[in-house]
Amino acid sequence: MARLLGTLRSSQPVARFQRSCGLFPAGEEGGGSGDPAEGPRERRACNGAGALRCPAGPGRAVPGPQDHTQKYIVKNYFYYYLFKFSAALGEEIFYITFLPFTYWNIDHSVSRRMIIVWSIVMYIGQVSKDILKWPRPLSPPVVKLEMRTNAEYGMPSTHAMAATAISFSFFIATMNQYKYPLELGLVAAFVFSTLVCLSRLYTGMHTVLDVIGGALISAVLLVLLYPAWDTIDHLLLTSPFCPLFSIVVPLVLCYNYPKLDYYSPTRGDTTTILGAAAGATVGFWLNNQHAASAYTSKSVQAGFPLLSSTVGFVLARFLVGILVVLLTRWLMKSLVLGMLGYRYQFPLGDLAARRRREVEVPYKFVTYSCVGFTATVVVPLLHKLLGLL
Repeated sequence: MARLLGTLRSSQPVARFQRSCGLFPAGEEGGGSGDPAEGPRERRACNGAGALRCPAGPGRAVPGPQDHTQKYIVKNYFYYYLFKFSAALGEEIFYITFLPFTYWNIDHSVSRRMIIVWSIVMYIGQVSKDILKWPRPLSPPVVKLEMRTNAEYGMPSTHAMAATAISFSFFIATMNQYKYPLELGLVAAFVFSTLVCLSRLYTGMHTVLDVIGGALISAVLLVLLYPAWDTIDHLLLTSPFCPLFSIVVPLVLCYNYPKLDYYSPTRGDTTTILGAAAGATVGFWLNNQHAASAYTSKSVQAGFPLLSSTVGFVLARFLVGILVVLLTRWLMKSLVLGMLGYRYQFPLGDLAARRRREVEVPYKFVTYSCVGFTATVVVPLLHKLLGLL
């Protein structure tokens, strides 16, 4: 068992998977010879936060703004674009579009459950990385297609955790509310999470054990949270302490995030997630207190004569909503960063200052809590004014 775990934790299986999918380092454009794991040991790059201690040199990668993507050869563009797209399903661009889309066009209760599960799973995953401090795959032999997350540790894969949590919580929350073949929903959730997991191997950002560990941790958390779903949902909608709890607890968690010797984006990403969930949760509570109108299929044809189909309404809701959300994010980023710059006396372009805890946490938390609140309160009000409910 120890030997198997050691193999799954090593870089060789990742390199073999990349080669089998047609991805090679620039030095192996002829297809390479022998095992990809047989690259020279001294050329391997440091990984994780420890990489920040490694001097730049031939074959070494130092995470940070100065990084350049490693040169590589793509021999199968189907896998290249498939896994690049799949990797994006675990990024902010997916969260900021799919989760609000679910709230605006599918079902409020489904959206609430996904957001709560997503925030809990992601917090546990991010903190686990910085406690375990397992390095990412070595390069070479692995080709790394992403550089931003290279400063983070590897175990567990939070992409795998988020994909498993979101896909299966969506399936579980909808299987008793909507009529569709359960087998189809289960297969869709499995395919979605599998593609995201494989994309982390293809991009060279995680070992096989990182990915398996992330998916298993997420599955265990889903099993543990599922019996309490209805209770948590009821408390979030009806408890008078919900707004205070939703703001204070995430803030405390963010300010007490595990300290590292070197900067890692995990704290900022965790603050972003908890901030968005906090703002959305306050929005859920406020809507329930004031009996805000729900999105229903019966209202689809009534309010906007120019849109004569359900698809038209869905598209209109999404476009209006996402424009408002993106505008809110841009405005709040500028406003909050400007206020913090004035408070702590640093120029807005000072990246080192923006990474300080007293700046990064309020900057990201306030910005994304406003984004979550806007998506759940402001956008529905705008939809109502435009006749899109």
